[in-house]
Amino acid sequence: MRTTLDLPENLLNEAMKVTNTDTKTAVIVKALEELVRKSKISGLKKYRGKIDLEINLNELRDRH
Repeated sequence: MRTTLDLPENLLNEAMKVTNTDTKTAVIVKALEELVRKSKISGLKKYRGKIDLEINLNELRDRH
């Protein structure tokens, strides 16, 4: 999808440097993916301590 964005050039350049990304499109896609990932994690955090998965970590780690 094509769109026109008015982005702060210094912020876009810094994002490209820290992510080692060569194109503006790639850095924006990476940022959107990270935003979605963090949002999903936040959504899962509301279930913390509310679901009993009955997992034995010692057994999973092969420590009988």
